[in-house]
Amino acid sequence: MSIIELNHLCLQREQRTILSDVSLKIEAGEQWVILGRNGSGKTTLLEMLTGYMFPSTGTVDVLGNRFGECDVREVRKRIGYISQSLVEKLALADSVWEVVATGEYAFLRFYQEIDPAVKQKAILLLQQAGLAHAAEQPFGTLSQGERKKVLLARALMSSPEVLILDEPCSALDLHEREKLLAQIDRLSTNQLTVIYVTHHMEEIMPMFTHVALLHEGRLLHAGPKEQVLSGEVLSEAYGLPLEVDWAYGRPWIKVRADGANN
Repeated sequence: MSIIELNHLCLQREQRTILSDVSLKIEAGEQWVILGRNGSGKTTLLEMLTGYMFPSTGTVDVLGNRFGECDVREVRKRIGYISQSLVEKLALADSVWEVVATGEYAFLRFYQEIDPAVKQKAILLLQQAGLAHAAEQPFGTLSQGERKKVLLARALMSSPEVLILDEPCSALDLHEREKLLAQIDRLSTNQLTVIYVTHHMEEIMPMFTHVALLHEGRLLHAGPKEQVLSGEVLSEAYGLPLEVDWAYGRPWIKVRADGANN
């Protein structure tokens, strides 16, 4: 059974085409990165994967459930999701462990007594993230890097089968980015399908096996990362003369000198 199967997705808004005939299949054991320029349709695709948006035509199947024919709320309980918009919805005054614990029920905050077992689970995930010392602090006192680690712990509270990371390293400095990436890379040992959205190809860690490249609402290329992350393919998508170097299992992008005037 495929973990995710998208068939001929199209999304039309008034006179604008947001997605056009996008088909993608993600199998168990695969870890995917979604790339694309601003406006290419990445966020729209994530909204469809989590059942917050539905295509004009086409079908979305997630974990054996076809959206539109199932209880999407139940499917969402099996999906972990991290995005900047989520940070903005959380209460900065809540303690760090409470923020993590809300992930057990997909709440934004608690209004009743919390099960001690849920608290214990949240503390354990904070220990694994190296943040046990901050468990009782208000969430708002943490650095950007620490907040992202808390969001990752929160997403893992429900033991999801799919984890979607929407630009998790945005606004992080080099040190904090690499620490978070190392934490994400360790997830490859779990029975977990990770879908990672980024603008920065150097964030593609060795754990990732496949890349989907969106361009103007279409799926330009999708497949094993070594095939998609080539200078020829990326130059087509980004409209720049690009070269790709691989080091330590990660791709590093260079713009050729003749690209400065294009």
